[in-house]
Amino acid sequence: MGAYLDAASPAEVKLLERTLATVAVGRTGRPGRPRQRPDRLIADRGYDSNGLRAALARRGIEPIIPARVNNHRATHQDGRKLRRYRRRWIVERTIAWIGHFRRLVVRYENSLPMYAGFFHLACAVITLRKILK
Repeated sequence: MGAYLDAASPAEVKLLERTLATVAVGRTGRPGRPRQRPDRLIADRGYDSNGLRAALARRGIEPIIPARVNNHRATHQDGRKLRRYRRRWIVERTIAWIGHFRRLVVRYENSLPMYAGFFHLACAVITLRKILK
């Protein structure tokens, strides 16, 4: 799993390359060297772009991205593979846990490095809570 923080203005499609660069999981699922070619990418409708799907397929990454309602020609789309999208609730649950930290919900910091520090601290607290449970 990886995280890339940026301003709210850029579209998610444009931030995908930088987000993939933060993924640090080895082939066995254990932490390891950064891996910019995961087997599959499960993303929400914000990443819906035929060009993005084609670029991911060229890199050997299986895109699992549901199409927006107005995209009638979604390429690289297979309904059977979209069943894996159901596991996205794990990511949404984690984002909800991060939302319990008020300092992250209401962004008081003007500098991105300071905000990123609080974000990573919140992730560490969430991880410790799950481990010590």
